[in-house]
Amino acid sequence: MSDDAITAADLQRRLDAGEQVTLLDIRNREEVDAWKLDGPTVDRVEVPYVKFVSAQVTGGVTDLVPDVEGPLVAVCPRGEASDEVAAMLREAGVDAVNLAGGMEAYARVYEATELPSDATGDATVVQYRRPSSGCLAYLVVSGSDALVVDPLRAFADRYAADATDYGAELRYAVDTHVHADHVSGLRDVAAATGAAPVMSARAVERGVTFDVETVGDGDTLRIGETEVEVVATPGHTTGMVSLRVGEVLLTGDGLFARGVPRPDLQEGAEGAEEYARELHRTLTERLARFDDGTLVAPGHYTPGDVPSADGSYTARLGDLRESLSVFSEDREAFVERVLADVPPRPANFEEIIEANLGRAELAADEAFEVELGPNNCAAAAD
Repeated sequence: MSDDAITAADLQRRLDAGEQVTLLDIRNREEVDAWKLDGPTVDRVEVPYVKFVSAQVTGGVTDLVPDVEGPLVAVCPRGEASDEVAAMLREAGVDAVNLAGGMEAYARVYEATELPSDATGDATVVQYRRPSSGCLAYLVVSGSDALVVDPLRAFADRYAADATDYGAELRYAVDTHVHADHVSGLRDVAAATGAAPVMSARAVERGVTFDVETVGDGDTLRIGETEVEVVATPGHTTGMVSLRVGEVLLTGDGLFARGVPRPDLQEGAEGAEEYARELHRTLTERLARFDDGTLVAPGHYTPGDVPSADGSYTARLGDLRESLSVFSEDREAFVERVLADVPPRPANFEEIIEANLGRAELAADEAFEVELGPNNCAAAAD
């Protein structure tokens, strides 16, 4: 990579290190509104590509951008137009680099962090994160066995490769629920590795059309010397389950580190009220048996969230009980509050659900395109 460009992975490393980055986004308004790279250390400058083309003719390229310290990082969908703009700016004396591969390359960044061993017991738990969308997945390894939780289709080959690096083979691939924000890698992982695909029986009842091993509340999946317990945590969906590994609770979309899940993606606004009540029961009653030291490892985070000291996006259950309103308010007050501030639904969520049920087939490039953008599976941050 030349000095005229930065890779998506290097850009993410700078953001993770807390470095200030000035991003010059030259996409059109519709593309920016649908999905943008943002964060607490990102300064955004938005100037459409066509303005640079016009300014090149009149000689006013430098008038389009502010005077900033450090390089401007030019961004477009695939890194082609932004490469052209970065070159224009450098010719005009402006320090500018191109994000190689653009937003598409950024969507392929996938980072891994081991959770603290004092919580995971005999197992090793790896948290995967996709910074572009905030999706989190997990690899659990014990002895020569492993399972993956909430795998993404875009990275289906990554999990088995990483399990091999730990000296293990994948035995199970588990989806905590029928996802609405990304295309699941459950079937791809199972087909490539022989791992058993696993979902809750309630999730399968939504109309899953492919063969899958079903589990319910209290069931266990054994890998090596570790018993992974299935915990029913409905509310976001009827089939939502969490998985307990030692003192870690992999909550999927059942509970996040800064808020609670939205209750309207399975049955829309008509069923949201009852789903919100069920979510309150889950958080205040079903999770009551877990002590405050339990490490909550969710299925999503909000890009820009500050990670824990170990680099993971997790939170202690006791801290969430103190910081989230749901644990101190009555059920109806919680329902009213959550339904009053529901964010836009994930892009293409109906098409994604159909694919994850097995009722629609998407080619690899189609699957990648439909899930681009923020996951939007949480209610407003608490």
